[in-house]
Amino acid sequence: MEPTTLRAGRLATFAYFALNGFLMGMWIVHIPAVEDRAGISHAVLGWLLLLLGAGAFVGMQVAGPLTDRLGARVVVPVGAALCSAAVVLPGLATNVWALGAALLALGLGNGCLDVSMNAHAVQVERGYRRPVMSAFHATFSLGGVLAALVGARTLSWGWSPAVTLGGVALLGLVAAALAASALLRPEPAARTKTARDATPDEGGAPLGGGRARRRTPRRIWALAVLAFMLMLCEGVANDWSVLHLRDVLDAPAATSALAYGAFSTAMTVGRLLADRVAARVGPVAILRYGATLAAAGLTVAALSPWTPSALLGWTLFGAGLSGCIPQLFSAAGHAEEDAAGVNVSRVAGLGYLGMLAGPTVIGPLTHLVPLNLTFFLPVAFCVVAVCAAGILRDPRPEQRTPESVVRV
Repeated sequence: MEPTTLRAGRLATFAYFALNGFLMGMWIVHIPAVEDRAGISHAVLGWLLLLLGAGAFVGMQVAGPLTDRLGARVVVPVGAALCSAAVVLPGLATNVWALGAALLALGLGNGCLDVSMNAHAVQVERGYRRPVMSAFHATFSLGGVLAALVGARTLSWGWSPAVTLGGVALLGLVAAALAASALLRPEPAARTKTARDATPDEGGAPLGGGRARRRTPRRIWALAVLAFMLMLCEGVANDWSVLHLRDVLDAPAATSALAYGAFSTAMTVGRLLADRVAARVGPVAILRYGATLAAAGLTVAALSPWTPSALLGWTLFGAGLSGCIPQLFSAAGHAEEDAAGVNVSRVAGLGYLGMLAGPTVIGPLTHLVPLNLTFFLPVAFCVVAVCAAGILRDPRPEQRTPESVVRV
């Protein structure tokens, strides 16, 4: 593959990750205004958000096989266009039914874009022959930061959600179209040991069963379970870190907000650095030591009686988790070159359910134990990830050599 083509494909992937983060961030920023326009309560909104998650899960499962069949070059722009067009719908909703349908559509578009762009990221990483996945996920986070800044400004100007999100939708459609031509063309799949070749004991279809329904290998499901646990940990930080400082440590509201800020900043910086570290020490070490740091950080936050040390704990938690999920996505995508989309959809789909489950699991536990003690559930999940990190070792005999690394 030509270096200029590969470089263009990488830049296009950055663009789609940033666009996805920006679109979803703009929706999040406008949640209170959308809630008021639709005339619903917080409780009803909580139930409607399940439709967003359901739509995303369905979109992921649909986009995975389509990406393998048609190529990410086709599916990524379509997913980006769907997500961009759908982001305006919540801003137009004036009742609970319209908002529910809008969130279902937005989730569907988000799920399609999420899986297809991660599958394309795997294709780019395969071309570079070195880790590049974490930087893409960092760009997603930066897109969310940009959305927070833009959304705060437009809200201060008094713009309605329909106007702002409508402009965002048009911007997203233009960006999706402009970046499409730089996406990489599908490559002929290398003859790896896929489900068509695998024996039934390895979780694949019987030998010679080219038309038999493909079964997802057990290794992919193991990666998906790890993604579920680690993204549940991320969901806990997103939804409970601020409440932890406010309710457990009696910190002021402004100080409490720093808990999520510390976590998300450490997560973004960690993902910007994780690729270089992974190239030196390998994905197994990234997962093992990252999850160890995350477990230690959350333990510090949970047991700390002081706000500064709790903030340090949330920072360490974000830094530790930062490189873990990209390694899981990368391993799933590289496992079978002609089934990268399906495998990524399994890992991303179950991981997304884990992120949604975070607040759902922690909430009821607070009726039994104090909030800070419920954090030992995600600590336990991090410990499981430490013990299972060896799953990231490539079972195939061929190994990449330093001379094969592409420097573009």
